[in-house]
Amino acid sequence: MSGHGFHVHGPHDHELEHATQHGGDGFTSRVAVLTAVLSTVGAIFGFLGGHAQNAALMYKNEAAIQKTSASNSWNYYQGKSNKQNLAELAVTLTSGADKEAYKQAVERYKQEKEAIKKEAEALEEKAREADHLSEHEMHLHERWAMATTLLQIAIGLSAITLLSRKKWMLWSVYVASGLGLIAGAVGALGA
Repeated sequence: MSGHGFHVHGPHDHELEHATQHGGDGFTSRVAVLTAVLSTVGAIFGFLGGHAQNAALMYKNEAAIQKTSASNSWNYYQGKSNKQNLAELAVTLTSGADKEAYKQAVERYKQEKEAIKKEAEALEEKAREADHLSEHEMHLHERWAMATTLLQIAIGLSAITLLSRKKWMLWSVYVASGLGLIAGAVGALGA
């Protein structure tokens, strides 16, 4: 309703209007730009941290699927072992053509078990690889989260600096920003 002579300003609007009308000062402008840059970089770090966390969850899920498949293969292997054991028992209890048939069954089960064992071991290896990738991505997520947190602290300190107008506090903003950027660089390098 500002067209009818009634207009409500928020505190931020008032400060912007005041700075525009009176030219503002360099300190306020520099800290405001620094805060905007830190917010942008922090948003990027937050996105990368979320991406790393999602990747970690995806790899962890893949590991669980491979472990389940490996377990199923080992169960199948155990079933073949049971059949082999019964065939071996039948070899000792029978004679003639039946005995020969059970000997052939024992050999067949041994061959089948070997193929199943290789498949189960391959699935276990895939599960270990997926677990390793998940751990790596979680490590990256922790780095991105640390970087984001440090930049958020720097943004909070810059607000305190602006409100208190204490120029010496700007050093705390620089320190927190620097640490956040270092943590972000470590995350970017995949360390």
